Amino acid sequence: MTVRIAVFAAAFLFHLSAVAQAPAPATPPPPVPADVSPLYVVTYIEVRPNAKDEGAALVKAYRDASRASKGNLRAVAVQRMRPGQFVLISAWQNKAAWDAAGEGMKTQREKLHAIRNAPSDDRFHNALSVGPMDLPAVKGGVYLVSHVDVIPPQKENAIVALKALGDANRAADGNVRYDIVQQTNRPNHFTVVEIWRSRADYEANGMSAHQREFRDKLGQMTGALYDERLYEILE
Repeated sequence: MTVRIAVFAAAFLFHLSAVAQAPAPATPPPPVPADVSPLYVVTYIEVRPNAKDEGAALVKAYRDASRASKGNLRAVAVQRMRPGQFVLISAWQNKAAWDAAGEGMKTQREKLHAIRNAPSDDRFHNALSVGPMDLPAVKGGVYLVSHVDVIPPQKENAIVALKALGDANRAADGNVRYDIVQQTNRPNHFTVVEIWRSRADYEANGMSAHQREFRDKLGQMTGALYDERLYEILE
């Protein structure tokens, strides 16, 4: 009997230990505030490299469905030099408009999901430092989408630095668009969308004093590497 009790006690303690060490369920992100207007949505899409052409066609259809939806203000699709990686950058009157358009974009999303390398990643943002909504796309231009992540205590300092950077870059030679938007569920995370007329313009600006000053400041408050990715327009 004593042996049985000991075995039972050991098993019970093992169970308690396993329960204690089990990871807590993930906390769902907070909802996107209904009053964010315009709402900027950056959707990262990655399909299998051997399905890149099919993926490109589906992303174009997704972009076109977005543009045709009520409440859409802008939708641009770009593709990375690495095969199968795309970003859809869109602006909406509000979250309700994006939700309502979801049914019209459902077919494209389901087909993209079937050839995915990774699930699509929708990131919702409010405007932080943006240019005019209706600037035209530039054929042959250089498109960049960058992710900026700072530690939470440095959020306000980052906002000041990013706004100064946006003003300087919109005034720089060769710049077509420079938008900085802030994630609604993680306000210490930002997305920067840039368009430059040429690779030479982009590289020249990268050596500018205002760009170096920003990167120096960012180095003191960053929570992750500055993630800058080059793309080309998806016609």
